[in-house]
Amino acid sequence: MPQFSTKRRVRHAATDMFDLVADVEKYPQFVPLCSALTVKTRAEKDGRTVLVADMTVAYKVIRETFTSRVTLDRQSLTILVEYLDGPFKRMQNRWTFYSVETKVCDVEFFIDYEFRSRTLAMLMGAMFDAAFRRFAVAFEQRADEIYGR
Repeated sequence: MPQFSTKRRVRHAATDMFDLVADVEKYPQFVPLCSALTVKTRAEKDGRTVLVADMTVAYKVIRETFTSRVTLDRQSLTILVEYLDGPFKRMQNRWTFYSVETKVCDVEFFIDYEFRSRTLAMLMGAMFDAAFRRFAVAFEQRADEIYGR
């Protein structure tokens, strides 16, 4: 049952980091392994934005697409991603943003997943682990590009 979590302090406002992670359509530009992302639906519910999106991850000749429900809760500065369909048996990840100072925040990322197929787990498992370890850095670098240092 692979899982990964990290907490990083970044020199950007918590709301800016929330907005950056919430802008899922831009992921193919900078997120490791993400080759495509399409938002299928977007709705407002109880003060939150709820998206259903297809994300395609690719590594060499392997391409897999999965569907998730993404709940963007700007008030509590959390983003919850719940797996709906695709190559996983289960997958859930969560982003939480904690304001430390005006332009400093802690970004917490957690993911818990299991592939449906043992073969796919063997092919992609180690690569997924490495990619998750680079996620926080990729988002921090993207924030530096957009918001400056």
